[in-house]
Amino acid sequence: MKRNWLVLTGLLLLCPCPVSAQGAKTAAARAALLETDTEWAAAAGTTDGERIVSFWTDDAVIYPPRETPVAGKTAIRKYVSESLKIPGFAISWKPMEAVVSASGDLGYTTGTNSFTFPDAQGRLTTSNGRYVTVWRNEPGGRWRCVVDFWNEAPPAPGIASPR
Repeated sequence: MKRNWLVLTGLLLLCPCPVSAQGAKTAAARAALLETDTEWAAAAGTTDGERIVSFWTDDAVIYPPRETPVAGKTAIRKYVSESLKIPGFAISWKPMEAVVSASGDLGYTTGTNSFTFPDAQGRLTTSNGRYVTVWRNEPGGRWRCVVDFWNEAPPAPGIASPR
């Protein structure tokens, strides 16, 4: 009897457990959110300001480092348009994680980013950072960013901070 119990326990451990419907739904939502953030990163590598802005909600707020928050789609559109006019400006990011609420209507992503822009002397410089974006799953199932926050990563060990 003890041997049968051990064999049964071993088989249960080796067999894949069925995923609950809720777990599968959450996993699918998380994958869709990561895919959306990746698509947005690809759009940000272009000069198509309207495509870039389309990933934010109308009531979104962005929090650039050392700047005042930018609230609403009109202000964000202007911010993006002005950024794209800066000679040498570039932005890229890589989403690392997505988390979705049990209800599936809110989520967030985190990752790393990189900005290239001219410094005070006009030389191109790159700033590496981290970000958190809060997303809302809108009617029709489209994820759109509600809060966009990023900051600079700490300097690499042995490198003095520019401040």
